[in-house]
Amino acid sequence: MSETEQAREAKRWLKYAREDLHTAQVILGDATIAYRHVCWLAQQCAEKSIKAILIYLQIEFHRIHDLDTLRDLLPEGWLVKKQFPDLAILTEWAVEARYPGNWREASETDARFAVCQAADMLDAILVDFNLRGSTE
Repeated sequence: MSETEQAREAKRWLKYAREDLHTAQVILGDATIAYRHVCWLAQQCAEKSIKAILIYLQIEFHRIHDLDTLRDLLPEGWLVKKQFPDLAILTEWAVEARYPGNWREASETDARFAVCQAADMLDAILVDFNLRGSTE
């Protein structure tokens, strides 16, 4: 993949991440929608944002949802790697939010925290891209 193609594909992943975050923010205000859906969309925003960097840098990654594992693939110097040392709570929503199981239901507090963390991550990643001359 050429550098131009990489940048274009990374932007596509960031677009999807923004859409996931926007949808999470919108449905957070709808009391008829379970908070687990908000948490899952927030996790997806974070996952797609990190994967956008990996695609941009041509770093291979497995089809996983573990945000810490994905973040650890990033080279030093990316803000998101330094500013978000523990993404385990957000990672949990990749599965727990989608399937019934032996875990508690997501609360409004969980949903608000997940959206805030995803938004902060996306902002940091966009700063990282801008610092490297890749604009949106």
